[in-house]
Formats: sequence, C-alpha cells, structure tokens
Amino acid sequence: MTAGKATVLLEHHLKQLKLPTVLREYGKLAQVCQAEQADYQTYLLRLAEQELLDRELRAKERRIKAAGFPVLKTLSSFDFNAQPSINQMLVRELMRGEYIEHRENVLLIGNSGTGKTHLATALAFQACSQGLRVRFTTVTGLVTRLLEQRELRQLERFHKQLEGLHLLVLDELGYVPCSKAGAELLFEVVSRAYERTSLIITTNLPFEAWTEVLGSERLTGALLDRLTHRVHILEANGTSYRLAEAKNA
Repeated sequence: MTAGKATVLLEHHLKQLKLPTVLREYGKLAQVCQAEQADYQTYLLRLAEQELLDRELRAKERRIKAAGFPVLKTLSSFDFNAQPSINQMLVRELMRGEYIEHRENVLLIGNSGTGKTHLATALAFQACSQGLRVRFTTVTGLVTRLLEQRELRQLERFHKQLEGLHLLVLDELGYVPCSKAGAELLFEVVSRAYERTSLIITTNLPFEAWTEVLGSERLTGALLDRLTHRVHILEANGTSYRLAEAKNA
C-alpha cells in the first residue's frame, strides 16, 4: 500500500470514528515525537490526551449553550468589596458544587442591582464546568413556557426535560405576579424538583411578600416549605450597582 493511499484511508477511518483532534494533530505530533525520539506509546498517549481534552472542552461548550445564560458571568468578575453584605465564604463554598450533590437549594435574596443574578450565573457556570446539566431561566420565562406547553399538551414532556437537569436557575422571582394557573405550574416544578434537582432562585422579595407573586398563602407556604428544607441563603442588602454607575455617570 502506498503512503498516499494509507493516509487517505487513515483520515477516512478517523472521520468515521469521530476523532477530529487526532485527525487534525496526528501529523504535527508525529514530527514533534520524532524530533524528541519519543516511542510509539508516548506518541499515542499524547494523541489520546489531546482528543480527550478537546472532547471535554466541546462537551462543556455544549452544556453552557444548552443552559441558556443571557450573559456569561464568573465569580472572578464579582466585586465583593462593593457588596460586603454578601457572605463571600459561603459563595466560595458553594462554588465547589457539593450542594448539587446533596440536592440542596440556594436562595439569593436582596435589593435590585446587587449582583444576585451575577452570582447565580457564576454558580451555574461553575456547575457546567463540573460536567453537570444546567438550565437558566427567569421565573416569568419559565411560567410562560409552562403555560405554552400545557396548551400544546406537551407539559409532561417538558417536566421530564427539567427533571433531567442537575441544576435549575430561576431568576427574578417577584418582578411580575403570576396568574393562578402560572403559580400552580411553578409550584409543580418546585415540587417535582424537591430532593431531586437543585434550584437557585433570585428574588428581591422577603419570604413574607412571596404571596404577592403567587397569589395564595397556602401555595406560597407549600412552596417555601419545599425550597427551604435544605437551603443556603445569600442576602444582598447593599446598594444597586446600576444606580451607583448612573450616579457616577
């Protein structure tokens, strides 16, 4: 078999085996290993390592895309000095992800513009980096989707998709009141997630005001009972970043 034919067959087989990094790098790495007088095992090991690293990176990128982040935020860009009321030690502990392993929830409560969504996004992004399935949505967006799926008779299918997640982020609870049907559908999501899927919820309302959003004391009590059974609470009582920037401008 000629060298040219062998190359064509090799590259065909690598495509069929879905090894794009090996396909892209095998020639260049062969030259490097030849110059270093590395043996075949070292050459194959390096190829396999590069394929695995690239595969992990592509999987992480798919998880981040599937999460639906409106804007990517990481903990490194969060200014704890500007929000000293936030428990920095607890945030860094949560970044390890053990709360997800234990099916615990996180509630971020406080004034508008204090970085609650930033922290929720950073925690969720870290979960994606740890190989976990994540979804990020506003409460209003989720309720709208639930109502649409119910209308299409696809609600159970949608619930199954949510139940396949490790972490569900519900942003901005309290900004828009729910209809009776919407509140009931939201409660079902929380109820089905209980001790199965971790939830992160951001809100500008104290617990006693949640009835204003959900419209029913009974429903609010049942929802809070599930959310707060195993929960970490982060309070943000500082001034708004956006307001401070506007004043400076």
